[in-house]
Amino acid sequence: MRTARYYLAREIYQSSAVVLLALVGLFTLFALIEELDGIGDKFTFSSLLYLELLATPSRLYDLLPIGLLIGAILALAGFAQRQELVILRVSGVSGLRLLATLWLITLPLVVLAFLVSEVVTPTAEIKNSEAQMALLGKSGGGRLHSGYWFKENVAHGNTRIINIKRLQAGGRVEDIALFNLSPRRHLETYVHANSGYFQDGQLVLEEVAETTISPQARTALEEGKAVDQPLTTIDQHANQTITTTLTAERLIARILTPERMSIEALLDTIAHLHENSISAERQKVALWRKFAYPFTLLVMISIAAPISFMQTRRGGVGGKVFIGILLGVGFFMINQLSLNVGMLTQWPAWITALVPNLIVWSMALATLLIMENRHTIKRLKQKL
Repeated sequence: MRTARYYLAREIYQSSAVVLLALVGLFTLFALIEELDGIGDKFTFSSLLYLELLATPSRLYDLLPIGLLIGAILALAGFAQRQELVILRVSGVSGLRLLATLWLITLPLVVLAFLVSEVVTPTAEIKNSEAQMALLGKSGGGRLHSGYWFKENVAHGNTRIINIKRLQAGGRVEDIALFNLSPRRHLETYVHANSGYFQDGQLVLEEVAETTISPQARTALEEGKAVDQPLTTIDQHANQTITTTLTAERLIARILTPERMSIEALLDTIAHLHENSISAERQKVALWRKFAYPFTLLVMISIAAPISFMQTRRGGVGGKVFIGILLGVGFFMINQLSLNVGMLTQWPAWITALVPNLIVWSMALATLLIMENRHTIKRLKQKL
């Protein structure tokens, strides 16, 4: 069985690699065509190729389940056509044992996907965002047009809102605004700094202008009465140090969408959001989906498994392969759609991530058992 497993693995890996190469190349080509209009003196074609190269790990991670499905179906269909699987069946290999072998073959791809997800993709996405900022003046991920926004609770029930317009290399930041609110959510001070950096749990601001709002300002504005003292005072500082829960690592992680973060970054972000009473549902769903991703690969290979029981002498292999691919791609699209549906309906994160996989895996397993025992089922029907 070890020789057969090696042979199956080699064929499936080769077919999946060819399919993945074609899919990644096709999606990259579409992205290049879409961005060609933006080429100019500053943003050259080589810059566009560099950005697409940095986006390749993300595409590989997203397309790996579909590539594995199509590659496994093509490989198993080839085995069935050459009657090679018949030899395995005659030698006593059952359908469930064959499925277990396919799962074992999938484990190296799970390890590869984990390395891409935890190491390669976050690094490439950060570099991609920095390159977009330098070349195009814009960035994706958690950045709005007005910059990056953060909220944190501080001492005595106060709240601080931090806005950072630009993130520079090395974790330095530019154009920072801090809004300090009272427990009743009244603005007390507004701080603006031209630049800053993080150091030992503190944010060091440079070239600071601090505007302090008088407690009488709200009453004066509501009643329309003049007051003897100024409503605001502005102080200039060369440097100012702010103790904050925001760190350079959390700021850099904010560049990434939750699906592109590593598990460690997601856990840290969820804890940070909970500490500051901010919803972390999307991050929780992304975390559960990362845990479910290996199972998604196993589901894909399970969908491909029934192809090994096709009766090729009756014809229609191409049609059956096509149907199998459609079913797998349809499942993958539904699995992606469940993310948005789960967010809208506020389903628990584990349901959004696991239930579609469990349903399709059960259907694939039932199909495999039915196809393996179809003769027994037929005889039982005739007796009844």
